[in-house]
Amino acid sequence: MKLGARILKTGVAIMLALFLAKLFQLPTPVFAGIAAIFALQPTIYRSYLSIIEQIQGNIFGAIIAVVFVLLLGNSVITIGVAAIVLIILNLKLKIENTIPLSLVTLIAIMETPGDTFIQFALIRFSTIILGVLSAFIVNLVFLPPKYETKLFYKISDVTEEITKWIRLNTRHASEHMLLKNDIEKLKDSLIKVEQLYLMYKEERNYFKRNDSVKARKLVIYRQMISTSKKALDTLKRLHRYEHELSHTSDEFQQTIQHQLDGLISHHEQVMLVFVGKIKPKTPIEEQSQCINRENLFNLFLTQQNQLNEEDETCLYHSMQVVSAIIEYDEHVEHLDLLVNSFHSYHQEENEVVLEEEE
Repeated sequence: MKLGARILKTGVAIMLALFLAKLFQLPTPVFAGIAAIFALQPTIYRSYLSIIEQIQGNIFGAIIAVVFVLLLGNSVITIGVAAIVLIILNLKLKIENTIPLSLVTLIAIMETPGDTFIQFALIRFSTIILGVLSAFIVNLVFLPPKYETKLFYKISDVTEEITKWIRLNTRHASEHMLLKNDIEKLKDSLIKVEQLYLMYKEERNYFKRNDSVKARKLVIYRQMISTSKKALDTLKRLHRYEHELSHTSDEFQQTIQHQLDGLISHHEQVMLVFVGKIKPKTPIEEQSQCINRENLFNLFLTQQNQLNEEDETCLYHSMQVVSAIIEYDEHVEHLDLLVNSFHSYHQEENEVVLEEEE
């Protein structure tokens, strides 16, 4: 099993929280460890937002706990009512992410009132805030996430899997049910890619001069994801209308295969150009690599004249496949344009440095 940075950071955050709690001789340091678990976030920016919300939520939790204990005591019913009030308040203030930890604060304070209750409440509150701060420190300095590297390799892996299935399908070498299951998995993979994209987008640069470079990269990564979606859409239509396509002419099927092979090759090369593994192509080379949309469309019209009335459904489905291929090609061309533009201007600033995937 792979030991990821998130697992390591969780362990380090707990250790730091417990160490600091014992260093300051705070009673029940376990609450600091629990707070560190709740406060840890996947990105530095989210961690920054989380610490602000967690402090607010825990202040409300501490205040409600103190007020209810002083007015009504600490019976089971009182604690339950106080928890309900705290949850409603957090929801009203739109800081619902703080509900679990603020409830821990409330229960920790209300459980044992005594003569020094206010002092006890402040100590418990301080212990939990110490855990929140520990998680923020760990997230800030320990194994900072490299979401750009993860994002590119995830897009690359998903795209490679999609294009592999397209090649197999156009050669009638794919197993129908196996491909159907894999298409669902590929949909889920693209959802995870979009989540990674949002995390990369959320990350803030330490230097202002890097903002423009990241803005350009965000546009390219967004187009990469859109292009992969169009590739998946093409695969879905090839799979769905596999039977209908088998009834078209051999020339039409071979043209589909040939056009898709060239399109996939173009897509793969654009991805390699982006990371600097191959040089950008000249306009003449790019033009020779694009699919011939006119020939593809004309061949489709020829199919229309050859098929009889009974095959109208087949013709309609063939049109959807052709449409998907053309849309996929347009997205690859746009991605190619963005990547070439990226490397043509401000070359030193726009250098793409990706570490090897772990």
